[in-house]
Amino acid sequence: MAAENNLQAIIAHAKEYGFVFQSSEIYDGLAAVYDYGPWGSELKKNIRDFWWKSMTQMNDNIVGIDAAIFMHPTTWKASGHVDNFSDPMIDNKDSNKRYRVDHLIEAFADKLKEENKEDAAKSLLSEMEKLEANVDYDGLKKLIIDNNIKCAISGTCNWTDIRQFNLMFDTKLGSVTDEADTIYLRPETAQGIFVNFLNVQKSARMKIPFGIAQTGKAFRNEIVARQFIFRMREFEQMEMQFFVRPGTEGEWYKIWKEERLKWHLSLGISADKYRFHDHVKLAHYAKEACDIEYEFGFGFKEVEGIHSRSDFDLKQHQEYSKKKQQYFDADIDAATGKPYGNYIPYVIETSIGLDRMFLLILSNSYQEQTLTKEDGSTDIRTVLNIPAKLAPNKLAILPLMKKDGLTEIGKKLLEECKSSFKCFYEEKDAIGKRYRRQDAIGTPFCVTIDFQTQEDNTVTIRHRDSMTQERIAISEVKNLVLNAIL
Repeated sequence: MAAENNLQAIIAHAKEYGFVFQSSEIYDGLAAVYDYGPWGSELKKNIRDFWWKSMTQMNDNIVGIDAAIFMHPTTWKASGHVDNFSDPMIDNKDSNKRYRVDHLIEAFADKLKEENKEDAAKSLLSEMEKLEANVDYDGLKKLIIDNNIKCAISGTCNWTDIRQFNLMFDTKLGSVTDEADTIYLRPETAQGIFVNFLNVQKSARMKIPFGIAQTGKAFRNEIVARQFIFRMREFEQMEMQFFVRPGTEGEWYKIWKEERLKWHLSLGISADKYRFHDHVKLAHYAKEACDIEYEFGFGFKEVEGIHSRSDFDLKQHQEYSKKKQQYFDADIDAATGKPYGNYIPYVIETSIGLDRMFLLILSNSYQEQTLTKEDGSTDIRTVLNIPAKLAPNKLAILPLMKKDGLTEIGKKLLEECKSSFKCFYEEKDAIGKRYRRQDAIGTPFCVTIDFQTQEDNTVTIRHRDSMTQERIAISEVKNLVLNAIL
């Protein structure tokens, strides 16, 4: 219950302070679709930019693209999504409520954990993974019946047989419906990278091993979307496909597992909050696969996947398009003394959900602190300890009063800083209330301009995490913030 309360507190905070709103809220909303508000859109952009820089700027063998959402429909036939991109579903006959089978079983396992039946929960999930790996739907239904897993609405175990449900959205391309072609909203961004493999390799003059990175929207018709923005129908991915010489994929898989975890830890998040989960059931294209999981208030959940995709995708696109997807490797093979020659590269994929990373940052940074005042009374301080480099606003500039030239000094500091980082300027309300608002949206530094500033050109700078205040020269403010966010 505490975990659920924490998530509800984060959801309420996200709305009140302009991070996330329910989509189309004035029309009672659209399930599992959300809009990002003023500070949410800034935080989301900062996470995206931090990932993009780490991939394309900090690696000299990774370049980026921005592929279209609409793709030729044969793309999805070649990739296997038309035939294989589906989830096992089950309906309760009494409530007509539909569930994703793994979510239904996982929710029951969570209840077992709350009852301190950790071994039973672990055994249940292990059995589920084995049955999923064998595509044993009869076995999965029996597992649900044997464990007396009930529908949350009807309270009964009156279940239908399990069947597959395709997750892709389809639409029509053309002005006349009867003559229009059926195309799909992409369920992942990876295929835009694969179909552009040779375009990118040749135009950017890339040599194996090299990577192609992309961020963008993807769409999945999730029947059971839950836990706020963790699982949505419209979401954003940050993916990188790394093309390697066949036979080296195992080594590169290990390298990228380590590199991606380092990226997460570089944000100052405790390593104890992360773990790797190796897949038992592999996707149809995978040789190896694992998830990087983060411990949310509702348990360890996937935020990023690392997959060894073999040469499946490029080979499929070569077969369906009838156009070669081969790379000529002029490097000398030590075993034969000859060039490696033509081959279809193998691929290591790193794929992270931007919205899930957004929720991770909110969950990790949200705190309600009890502060004791001088008179002995207490106050609750709600703060987001967002890493400074990701914070929506880096600096809040707060003139103590709207008179006697303090406003002009504040506006001058704003003009000096705003081209280097995002600033927020505010004159209204008592300074304590303004500090609290900035704490709530995660601003790492607040500068107060007072009458002493007019005398000696110093300001009071307040540090969000420690709440300590110090007096520094106004000329030092910009560099102090820049040093904290680099």
